[in-house]
Amino acid sequence: MTTPLHTSPASGEACGLFDTHNTMKKTLTFLLLLLAATMADAQPVLNVIGDSYVANHRRPKEEAWHCKMASELGLTYNNYGKNGSCVAFDRTHDGKYNFGPAMWVRYKDMNPTADYVLIIAGHNDADKVKNNADSLRMFCDSLETLIRGIETLCPKARIGYVTPWYVDRPGFKQVCKSVKKICKRHHIPVLWNYSSKCIIKVRDSEFRRLYFQGPNDTAHLNAAGHDLFLPVGKDWFQKNVMKP
Repeated sequence: MTTPLHTSPASGEACGLFDTHNTMKKTLTFLLLLLAATMADAQPVLNVIGDSYVANHRRPKEEAWHCKMASELGLTYNNYGKNGSCVAFDRTHDGKYNFGPAMWVRYKDMNPTADYVLIIAGHNDADKVKNNADSLRMFCDSLETLIRGIETLCPKARIGYVTPWYVDRPGFKQVCKSVKKICKRHHIPVLWNYSSKCIIKVRDSEFRRLYFQGPNDTAHLNAAGHDLFLPVGKDWFQKNVMKP
């Protein structure tokens, strides 16, 4: 005869406690995941659109000063940089490279819930504009379109503009002055880098050797260059773009 299997009260209580522990553990895990998602959603969003100053050329985007700034300020960071991109000029079929459509077209790909938008652009436009008045006019019209488009796409976003460096080539002075004028009309703060006082000494060959991605590079900072500029960019952003 088979002896019936009996479960003692103590073993039943142990099973009940085990089930309760598992339930509590699952609930706690769920709550932690929910909290993490809520905190991520609560983080302000920063969109950065531009050229290789944003894409960071041949180096990881994580080395860029604006990426590091976003991390330090607790911002969700979206990078919309593309090497060779212009504010005004389509470069989809520009030589052997596909630098894509102009920013006044591709801004529509950005996250529309952004709290802040940085435009870091103009270097490639300046090289296109040179001393051509018609090209400069096209740049100005396109920048107007870009700004108005961003204002519509990201209605709650505060916008800031970061100019190209103090490059000694035709087109840069004209483009940077136009940026300043147009942004003033839209009450957009400008981080003015087209100046001999800028911490990035782009006209100094030894400085470029130390802080750019190549000794003849006039656009792309290396990791040390980004770290050098980070306090300047962050201070300007906090005082002029993030201000209440």
